[in-house]
Amino acid sequence: MKNYPIGLYAAVFLLLSCNVNKARIDEAPAKYFDAYESEGCFTMLNNADGKITVYNMALDTQRFSPASTFKIVSSLVGLETGRILDENMVLPWDGVQRRKEWDHSMNFQEAFKVSNVPYFQEIVRRIGHDTMAQWIDSLSYGNKDISGPIDSFWLNNKLKISPDEQLGLLKRLYFDQLSFRKGVQQIVRNAMLLEDNTLYRFSCKTGAGLDEKGMPFGWACGWVEENRHVYFFVTFARSKKEKAGVPMLDLTRDILKDYGFFEGKK
Repeated sequence: MKNYPIGLYAAVFLLLSCNVNKARIDEAPAKYFDAYESEGCFTMLNNADGKITVYNMALDTQRFSPASTFKIVSSLVGLETGRILDENMVLPWDGVQRRKEWDHSMNFQEAFKVSNVPYFQEIVRRIGHDTMAQWIDSLSYGNKDISGPIDSFWLNNKLKISPDEQLGLLKRLYFDQLSFRKGVQQIVRNAMLLEDNTLYRFSCKTGAGLDEKGMPFGWACGWVEENRHVYFFVTFARSKKEKAGVPMLDLTRDILKDYGFFEGKK
């Protein structure tokens, strides 16, 4: 599904590095954010022609805590540095009850799928501040702020990244353009794959947290492949209700279905 001309890679990279105001603004997703009592933004890149579609440009270029979408980066760094040996590396459960889906020993693949925060906190502790800072800097990841405890900087609203920047990271990950070994990038792509059938392949990483005001927010970052074409997307949403998160996969699926995805016709 990846037989794209080299020229398109360069063209898309240039587009993502240029003025996002060149994107097509579309208000159609607004009704889905309203349905989930939230505000947010949605951005999508059609890699075949380099066109970007954006709903709510103001939020698309604003930075927010990455929450668990940072597991994409911590996985890449962990695998590259050997802190994660491979997708089958098991970390033992520490015995602290948090969530049923987390409360047992598990390997990397499962930990990524269930977004096991303690698993990745331990991985980042093993990576260490200096090594992580070097990788964050080399990736130009958001505001690059990893101050505070090493095992919570992506959860405490210190480190921040914009949806537009997330989109660029996803594109580079998909095409092995990040400064990690190709095998490492493949393992992370495999971990992100949620659905694979004859009509489409759907890959995504979600994240959720609370902003500085204590209001819930969420992410869904990934890509859809249909008919040998890939479309990258990022959804960000802030709930309008306290203590009520937004179901990010449902919201994102609703938007993508509205654009005609999941039917094998794109």
